[in-house]
Amino acid sequence: MKVILCEDVDNVGDMGDHVNVAPGYARNFLLPRKMAVLADSGNAKQIEHEMRIIRKREEKLRKELEEVSKGMSGLKVEFTAKSGDEGKLFGSITTLHIAQKLQEMGHEFSRKKIVLSEPIKSLGDHEIKLKLGAGVSVAVIVSVTPEVAAEPESAETETETDGDATEGAESEAAPESAEVPQPTEEEMPTVVVNEAAAADSETETGDSETPAE
Repeated sequence: MKVILCEDVDNVGDMGDHVNVAPGYARNFLLPRKMAVLADSGNAKQIEHEMRIIRKREEKLRKELEEVSKGMSGLKVEFTAKSGDEGKLFGSITTLHIAQKLQEMGHEFSRKKIVLSEPIKSLGDHEIKLKLGAGVSVAVIVSVTPEVAAEPESAETETETDGDATEGAESEAAPESAEVPQPTEEEMPTVVVNEAAAADSETETGDSETPAE
């Protein structure tokens, strides 16, 4: 069945297009929802009237979307991803990922409206296009930066703990070295006296061993 689309329809066509669709799809979906009108009714005046309405609606929508395009110009969609040494990603970024990120940023977009020739598989900035409708599109940047792994803190903690333990051991060992007993002043004269007595004893022994003349 041949119909004229009154608005953009995914996988069917854009507003104003003459397209052939399955009769059941037209009767049960497109026509009841005012998304299309019959193009083979044989009533030329009716078709022309519908086309004028569609063109006015399309022109109004185009102006609105052009303003949206200006507001989105220069938009950057940022991702972080794990990558190899040469900047190749461990995986890829698809239109589904981009649509989800845009939704988080407050922009509702069907992944079918994202023009991406192939999934993104490398770091850096990648320009893509978003189809806003009515022939209007906008270029945005998908920026992919490497994911930085968090540095473990356990090694530093163990080092600080070992240092504290070493300092504690040194502080505990210091009092032991200070408790070594030293001779008092009272003991020193006794040693001198004993040494003198020993010297006198040696002298007397030497004299007794000297032969008498």
